[in-house]
Amino acid sequence: MRIIWLGHSGFRLEIGDEVLLVDPWLTGNPMFPEERRAEAIAGATHVLVSHGHTDHTADAVGIARELGIPVAGIYDLVTWWESTEGIEGIGFNKGGTVNLGGTRVTMVNAAHSSSLPGRTGPIYTGTESGYMIAGEGHTIYFTGDTDVMADMALFAELHEPDIGILCAGGYFTMDMRRAAYAARKFFNFRTVIPCHYRTFPILEQSAEALKAGLPGVEVIEPEVLVPIEV
Repeated sequence: MRIIWLGHSGFRLEIGDEVLLVDPWLTGNPMFPEERRAEAIAGATHVLVSHGHTDHTADAVGIARELGIPVAGIYDLVTWWESTEGIEGIGFNKGGTVNLGGTRVTMVNAAHSSSLPGRTGPIYTGTESGYMIAGEGHTIYFTGDTDVMADMALFAELHEPDIGILCAGGYFTMDMRRAAYAARKFFNFRTVIPCHYRTFPILEQSAEALKAGLPGVEVIEPEVLVPIEV
C-alpha cells in the first residue's frame, strides 16, 4: 500500500489493483505543483469525496470525466453530479460499505458541514463524512473534515483501523492537540498522518503538537507526491 499526499486533504491511495483519489483538489491548491497533475492522477480507478466543499471536490468531476472513472461519496452529492455532470457515480450513505475492486470502503460520520457555492448562496450537498478504507491487511481511517466525536469510539471497535489520516489544521477542523486527543482516546493507530494543514497561514503549520501527544505512534508529516509505504 502506498499513501501519497496531494496537499491539503487530497490523497492518492494505491491499494492492490486500485488507485483511489481521495478529496482531490489540484487546481488552485497552493501546495500542489500543477505541472505534476498527470502524475498524480495516472491510473486512478476511483475518486472518493468526503463532502462538498470545493477544497475537497474542485477536481473530482473533471478527473472522473477525463479518466472515465466513477466518483464515490454521499448519495445526495453523487447522484446530483450524475444528473447534472453526466459522470458515473457510486452514491451511498453512512454505515454503508462499497467494494471498489479489492478495496472495501465504509462511510462513517463526521462533524462539519457540506455545501457548494451557488448563485444565490450555498447549495446543500448532503452531509459530511469520513471513511474506513480497508485493503492489503490494513484499515485506514480517513476522517474527512471533523472535530473530535464520541462516535469515534464505535468506529474503533467496529473497524480497528491501524492507520489514521487525520484532519488537524484547526480553525475549520480539529487542531493538532485535539487530533492527538482523539487518536489517543479512541484508537490504537500504528501510523498517523496529519492533513488539512499548512495550506494557508490560518491553519497549523507544524505537527509537533500531534507528535508530542502520541508517544509510541509513528506520526508521519507527509510531503506532497512523496509516497509513504505501509
